[in-house]
Amino acid sequence: MDWFLIIILLSSLWAASLCIAIYACCFPPKDAFLCNVLSKSGEVACKKNVLLVIAHPDDESMFFLPVIFYLTSKGHNLHLLCMSTGNADGKGNMRKEELYQACAVLKVPLQHVKILDHLDLQDGFDKIWSHKLLANIVKEEISSQSIDLIITFDYYGVSGHKNHRDVHHGISTNIMRKYSGPVDIWLSILCAFFYPRGEMFCLLNQYPNKSFLAMAQHRSQWVWFRKLFVSLSSYTYVNTLRKISI
Repeated sequence: MDWFLIIILLSSLWAASLCIAIYACCFPPKDAFLCNVLSKSGEVACKKNVLLVIAHPDDESMFFLPVIFYLTSKGHNLHLLCMSTGNADGKGNMRKEELYQACAVLKVPLQHVKILDHLDLQDGFDKIWSHKLLANIVKEEISSQSIDLIITFDYYGVSGHKNHRDVHHGISTNIMRKYSGPVDIWLSILCAFFYPRGEMFCLLNQYPNKSFLAMAQHRSQWVWFRKLFVSLSSYTYVNTLRKISI
């Protein structure tokens, strides 16, 4: 009976958390993220050029969907820079096309998607990418696209992948929270609450069903454990972004 009650409570918490993700837009209030006041007219300007930097095709669908949905729904100009084709298993060309298909589902303009195949930035757990090279590539992209904001991995790279860690910059969570699904929404909101206003933002995914649709475009990677990951991962339901200076 005790186990039955625990299962009921956990199921109820999961359902309540999922409802929050579907019916809430973000925390703090919508207009606080990416907005600034123009000094002359006093009007709020919220259209930004945002660069999402990832390591491999499918990173965008596994880890950044809440923020992608938020940015595209608010009319921001989202640019995606993928540092490799993900050719560790010899499927680089296939994975490149899969990323374009996923971006079409995510409403990211294909002309805003850049996928690199640099000799020194090849996919693999044993590959170490030059931070200086990465910095120069990102710097060039910032200049050419007039980028206002960069979003990417934290120092741990979310999953610990060396390529992710080399591309670092954002915010991540520990292993228990990582696989808590929508339940992590409560902890993310709580964490954001204790940061000074404007330093941390909690963005919820109102379209969790589209997470499966986007990830399914990566057919070469859409195996059973990634399907389980998309179901249980907190990154499907919430992204917590912490503002840092560079």
